Amino acid sequence: MDSLTQLTFGAAVGEAVLGQKVGRKAMLWGGLLGTLPDLDVFIPLEGPVERFVYHRGFSHSLFLLALASPLLAWSIARIHSATREHLKGWWLLTFLVLESSVLLDFLTVYGTQILWPFDTTPRAWPIFFIVDPLFTVPLVIGCLAALRWSGKTPLGHRLNAIGLALAMVYMLWAFATREFVVHRVREKLALQDVEYSRLIATPAPFNNLLWRFVGMDREIYFETYFSIFDGDAPLVVTRYPRNPELLRGLESHAPVVKLRWFTRGWYAVDSEGGDIVVTDLRMGSEPNYVFRFKVARTGNPRPSPVEDEQLQADLDWSQLRWIWGRIWRPRPPPV
Repeated sequence: MDSLTQLTFGAAVGEAVLGQKVGRKAMLWGGLLGTLPDLDVFIPLEGPVERFVYHRGFSHSLFLLALASPLLAWSIARIHSATREHLKGWWLLTFLVLESSVLLDFLTVYGTQILWPFDTTPRAWPIFFIVDPLFTVPLVIGCLAALRWSGKTPLGHRLNAIGLALAMVYMLWAFATREFVVHRVREKLALQDVEYSRLIATPAPFNNLLWRFVGMDREIYFETYFSIFDGDAPLVVTRYPRNPELLRGLESHAPVVKLRWFTRGWYAVDSEGGDIVVTDLRMGSEPNYVFRFKVARTGNPRPSPVEDEQLQADLDWSQLRWIWGRIWRPRPPPV
């Protein structure tokens, strides 16, 4: 998830575990540890595709972070000359924050290698958009309360615990919502005779009430939206070509290989001004996607590979107004 959420969630867990014993230091280290796995963005890599596909890699391994927790906890305890009793608390804090931070990333659509090195498949079970205020705001309020009343009264500790509990309740709601919307959309697609071989669901930006679905069937993909308030209204299903034939002759081109692996097939290909562009269909919406990469130039008889380049995302923020309206009533997507 976003950096603010990771920081505040780590700080809230730190305060809940050790705040009453060591004060604000628990929140400080919890916040730092919560953002630690995402520092892999500073690892120098060759090109934009590599930076894209190797983010949330080994640094997000549940196994690696579990092994690193005792060493990190011992280092923190040494810095603060902690007692043996507090050392156990620092270990618990470190373990819980690191493990939960990567599990939060696993709950977004990007893809996280939580089982590295035993399985390097990027895994995801998306129940959150990358930024979800209803999950983050209770954590922020709880952390601010804990900072305000730290060491003076148990009120701050209690308010932080309430904020953490509200975030966890919202997480359970998000799990339940996902199961509900996926079941309903599969029913509707069957009633409307929409064929597909694969289907993926992600929350629409900044909420958990409206969900975006992408389905694939042979050479095409489709996009549709479903709100928990839609009732029996039919789905508006819009189909688009995937154009996989544009990658013919590029099967061994490194950026293409990596994008196919990382997206797990959720990609489309276009020819734009003589450039062959691969688009990750999981993040964004038609026609505005976040991750698009130029990988080749068109040619005769075959395209010619080029050094990969990430194209600037041309995001249309006016779509947020459509998303807000779409939550409450069915309407076709903007053209």
